[in-house]
Amino acid sequence: MNQMQAERRLQRAKVSLVRNPMFSLWSAVLLMGDTSVDDDTPTACTDGRNEKYGRAFVDSLNDKELCFVVLHECLHKAFRHLTTWKGLYKSDPKLANQACDHVINILITDTDPSESVCAMPRRDGVKIGLLDYRFRDMHTKQIFDILKEEQQKNGGPGNARQESPDGFDTHDWEGAGARSSEAEEKLGQEIDQALRQGKIAHEKTHGKGTSALDRALDELMYPKVDWRREMRDFISTVYSGREFASWRRPSRRWLAQDIYMPSLTSERMGALLSANDTSGSIAKELRVFIGAMKDICEDVRPDRVDMVYWDTKVCGHEVYESHEVHNIHTDTKPVGGGGTDPTCVSQFVKDKKLEPECIIMFTDGYVGSWGEDLGIPTLWCIVNNKRAKPTFGRTIHIEM
Repeated sequence: MNQMQAERRLQRAKVSLVRNPMFSLWSAVLLMGDTSVDDDTPTACTDGRNEKYGRAFVDSLNDKELCFVVLHECLHKAFRHLTTWKGLYKSDPKLANQACDHVINILITDTDPSESVCAMPRRDGVKIGLLDYRFRDMHTKQIFDILKEEQQKNGGPGNARQESPDGFDTHDWEGAGARSSEAEEKLGQEIDQALRQGKIAHEKTHGKGTSALDRALDELMYPKVDWRREMRDFISTVYSGREFASWRRPSRRWLAQDIYMPSLTSERMGALLSANDTSGSIAKELRVFIGAMKDICEDVRPDRVDMVYWDTKVCGHEVYESHEVHNIHTDTKPVGGGGTDPTCVSQFVKDKKLEPECIIMFTDGYVGSWGEDLGIPTLWCIVNNKRAKPTFGRTIHIEM
């Protein structure tokens, strides 16, 4: 077979998918990143931006099967699987891979049930992908939890219910994890823009409805994440190089969630500032957030935690030393109740000459301005407002 045959077939598959109105939602994502073919990749693989295909694997597929595989890799990117669910991968790599694949394969087969364009790869007439329709309308974490429960009931790893042990592709979690936070943020913006372009094209052709594609939009545009884990990962990353993990004493704060993680110890961690929106629209959510902050800080152990409460001005400032953090959820006294203007926080930090290692901003995001970027690593925790997009720092969306 011609050496460039696989490359040409991949190009034709992408062009046919981009031009087909059935898949217009994914058209811009299909064109993202680099696509390569080599002799070492066993099947197909993505790191969340780029795709690699094995030459022998491509040659083994007919045109419809190749379109299915190409769209499958595209959807891993669209759903941000390799960054959104990295916590699941750390917990159980195989089940994380399976859960992600179930979501994608159901969506593709629901979109093209007659296999007019895309057909799941088969060997000797048997589908080699993971496809279980009881998972329809579930997101990755829900599927993972079911697979995990079944695995435990059936006697441990390798025994969860499944049609195929591994699916037909691999996932480059390590490659995705090697991207810098800046590169990851840029990729997220690139995917958002591609999905918005695709959504416009999709609605021009199909209108707004409740098709399989429409039902997928919410998770695509606003992926559901374990926000507590994302917070902890952010704080731990800021303090990296000044901490080390000990498995001799697992972190008690995460055992209740069936997550086995090491305790973190360090010589000196510096200060952390938690700036909490106490405008009139936030009530019970703040208590949940403060409880999560307490658990994380007990593990990461910053030297000091500055708790700031704000609405249009800073209304309260509390200081907790490292040995006092365990009482933060009962001792703290939130104050405020007016409008919402986070610009007061950056001004307060400058006026008080505070030097936190990082800033955690908790807010509903209904603001006119996001304030000043002080050059300090900042995590925005936006509650119940999926459309809020801070102009600097990193953002996680929290639904309560």
